[in-house]
Amino acid sequence: MNFNIFIFEFRHFIRSKAKLFSYLIFMLLCFYSIYNGFNIMHKQISTIDEINTKIDFQESQLIGWYDNLETGPADKPWVNIQDPFWAIRYITTYLVKEPSLLFPLGIGQSEQFGFYKKITRWSSTYDTDMVEEMSNYERLINGNIDFSFLVIFLLPLLLIILTYNVNGLEKDLKFHKLISVQNRRINHWILNRLLFYLILILFSIDVMILGAGILNNMFADNQSIWNLVLISNIYIISFAVIFSVFNNYSSSSSYTAFQMISIWLIFCVIVPGSVHQYASFKYPVNYMTDFLDVNRKQTYEVFKLDNLDHYDILLEIHPELVDSEKVKKMELDKELIRRSISTIINQMNINASNQIEMQNEAKNRLIRLSYFFNPVSCVQNLWNSCTSTDYNAYKDFRLKIQKSIDVRNKLIVLESWNEKKVDKVSHLEYLKVLNNN
Repeated sequence: MNFNIFIFEFRHFIRSKAKLFSYLIFMLLCFYSIYNGFNIMHKQISTIDEINTKIDFQESQLIGWYDNLETGPADKPWVNIQDPFWAIRYITTYLVKEPSLLFPLGIGQSEQFGFYKKITRWSSTYDTDMVEEMSNYERLINGNIDFSFLVIFLLPLLLIILTYNVNGLEKDLKFHKLISVQNRRINHWILNRLLFYLILILFSIDVMILGAGILNNMFADNQSIWNLVLISNIYIISFAVIFSVFNNYSSSSSYTAFQMISIWLIFCVIVPGSVHQYASFKYPVNYMTDFLDVNRKQTYEVFKLDNLDHYDILLEIHPELVDSEKVKKMELDKELIRRSISTIINQMNINASNQIEMQNEAKNRLIRLSYFFNPVSCVQNLWNSCTSTDYNAYKDFRLKIQKSIDVRNKLIVLESWNEKKVDKVSHLEYLKVLNNN
């Protein structure tokens, strides 16, 4: 490493308005993307705080009814919170996905999926408030620029702008032979000039990442933030190495730029686009027709069944009902069975969602198999994994939601069929079960 060459290249960088302004604009975009990430994160946190406040208010209202020996809201005389069906229905349960500490550095798929969900006995993991269709490119149009998108897809373009005429300009002006006479270690001279820009970019991106880490206490998740630094550095260095090879053997700056842009197009646009196009062709976009069928036609069919059929299905889902008080009395309560139908619909939703998850997993598996020739998608998924905004993070959230729905429906069925009478103590037990699953 020759510092004189670094000083020479620094002066050239400062005097070149195209390079300087490109660098500054890119850094401003990076700063804005992180700022935007913080805004989205704080909006999510604010929404979660509002939800918690709402839950606390409704819970205090419920406790007040038990303390005052009231059966429910005054305007709904048919409600009786001593009945497990109404007691559990009136317990408000939300599940939230807290934004990770590294969220501002990669919002990933956070705008494709909901981050909170109100759980009712009719809820499912693919309700309309849980799934939306939006891609990273649409976020650019809407103004939500993602820092990871800038680094992965646009930073190689900045590297091209900064380095395309290193060694190429001298060949364009026909004095590269004079330089080789004055400096016999011409390759060393070129390498040091390229290293200046590589170090400049690495330093800038690392400062952005670590600076955001200091602002948001991301070092509490120490491993993830250093993984992010490692991923970004390896990614940038890989492109720099590829570009330097073409730089050494090109005949002019325009030819160098053409080769570099071709490499960028292949790895950042053509290959990822082709892989996703093939994956979408092999596994077409799921419009959740299974869920539509469950929530329309099949649901109506369930309601048309007679009580004995409902009872048989309920026994398959909850074998524990055999030991319930209602079964022991040999009573088939029509109203009770109707109140239990939601658990049958929930099981149908689970079967439908499992099919959708299997299709999604098959598509994701196909994309993972392409990583050896599609490294950009690999880097993007690794990055989103570090910030907990990838598909798997939201899949885990959906599984957590499904578990909560299952617990709620099971609790309604078993407590109702066992003819439990709910008081304040029972209510607090229900609350503990529903909020700790």
